[in-house]
Amino acid sequence: MIDLPVSNVNKPQDIDVLFIHPGSPSAVYQELGQDLSALEPPVLAALFATYVRNKGLTTAIIDVPVLNLNAGQVADLICRQYQPKLIAVVVYGFQPSASTQTMMAAGDVCRAIKHKNDALKIIMTGTHPAALPQRTLDEEDIDFVCDREGPITIYQTVMAIKKGSQHSLKQSPNPYSSIPNLWYRNDGKVHRSESSALIDDLDREMPIPAWDLLPMAKYRAHNWHCFEHITERQPYASIYTSLGCPYKCAFCCINAPFGKPSYRMWSPQTIIKQIDVLVHEYGVKNIKIADEMFVLNRQHVLGMCDLLIDRGYDLNIWAYARIDTVKDEYLEKLRKAGFRWLALGIESASSLVRDGVEKGTFGIPDIIKTVRNIQDAGINVIGNYIFGLPDDSYDSMKETLALAQETNCEFANFYSAMAYPGSKLYDEALTQGQPLPETWLAYSQHSYNCLPLSTATLSAGQVLQFRDEAFMTYYTNPGYLESIQKKFGMEVVRHINEMTNIPLKRKVC
Repeated sequence: MIDLPVSNVNKPQDIDVLFIHPGSPSAVYQELGQDLSALEPPVLAALFATYVRNKGLTTAIIDVPVLNLNAGQVADLICRQYQPKLIAVVVYGFQPSASTQTMMAAGDVCRAIKHKNDALKIIMTGTHPAALPQRTLDEEDIDFVCDREGPITIYQTVMAIKKGSQHSLKQSPNPYSSIPNLWYRNDGKVHRSESSALIDDLDREMPIPAWDLLPMAKYRAHNWHCFEHITERQPYASIYTSLGCPYKCAFCCINAPFGKPSYRMWSPQTIIKQIDVLVHEYGVKNIKIADEMFVLNRQHVLGMCDLLIDRGYDLNIWAYARIDTVKDEYLEKLRKAGFRWLALGIESASSLVRDGVEKGTFGIPDIIKTVRNIQDAGINVIGNYIFGLPDDSYDSMKETLALAQETNCEFANFYSAMAYPGSKLYDEALTQGQPLPETWLAYSQHSYNCLPLSTATLSAGQVLQFRDEAFMTYYTNPGYLESIQKKFGMEVVRHINEMTNIPLKRKVC
């Protein structure tokens, strides 16, 4: 039986904005989604809910994946429980690429809602819609698309609807023309409004996510995140301490909603208030810092660490970093503050391959030294690697796998190079006429229909096959398993063995 939320009122509740977080873990991760992958709270939807609530609007959130609802059930729930003036479908993923792979589930939900009640107004926001706003408006059963980060546009759109101006599009001036970053239809034509600045004061506008609107007890951490206590993956939460990224890696689409490389931070004082709430009100110990690049700004990182150390919480935090941003002076404080994992974007062993996608100037000695320094500080490392980048060959991919085995990180993610909308690789693939996935779900690294990029010497099938074989090679390596047993115990080794016993079915081979 699916546990549906039950309203305490006899008639649907009038609210201004209903946020929907779409998704289907089983479609995206196949059998890995049943237990091994995380169920993360939709922190951006919760931040957006805070933004509109702070401006006096009423709001609610439906988190589709954690409630295990299909599209029809979402539509039924909305019509039974809510009368929203605007539905905001937030298609931000838990990593930038996850926005695109969620689009099929998002589209299904929108169609089901419109089939149930065509009068309901829907706006779609997120990394993928921002990258392809006109295509999203053309293909999906929605009324509006936001081509930037979301909150300002959502707020002004619902205010226009509340004034009743949605019924008078032909009036002059057009009621939607002054809403920033909005795409909409009028007289059968697609229109876009002018772009505006991003939210500048994050502390004031979105200080603490609206966790009270989410079923916080249902979320769980990734399996590897809890290797030190594998049976204690709940409760779990993720937070942002910054938005955007100052780098321009060709394979990444993180900056699609921001218009250009952007990096804005919440203050350490605001972040510690978020963590205080998570710890004291929800009993959270496992925390993900969802920033695309957390270990970057010295004052920001050490300021947060000092506040966490003063609190003395027993936390299990993980965050993203780069080889060239991890400084020795950070490590002791990160460990004392509760950072148990750092995820490093190593990507490739080849400097030629990394240069081709604007991924730093560090070399193999730098990579190995940084990994060892982190581990020596008592922090676990996740190495992230990509196969099939434009300058990759079979030999360079073998070198990358060899580097992964030499560094022997406590966990490793192996990816195929994908042309995600909003990335430079996507634009290049279109220019070069490279085959792209036929469905948005096929952009998922773990999906049956996954179709990575080909290279000058490798087909998409060869890249994907190498990726899958590299995964098995790494996680069945006796040396790796021995180090995991020594550090985490046999229970984690058994857990890893269970993971490798779940094969991914692939269409492309």
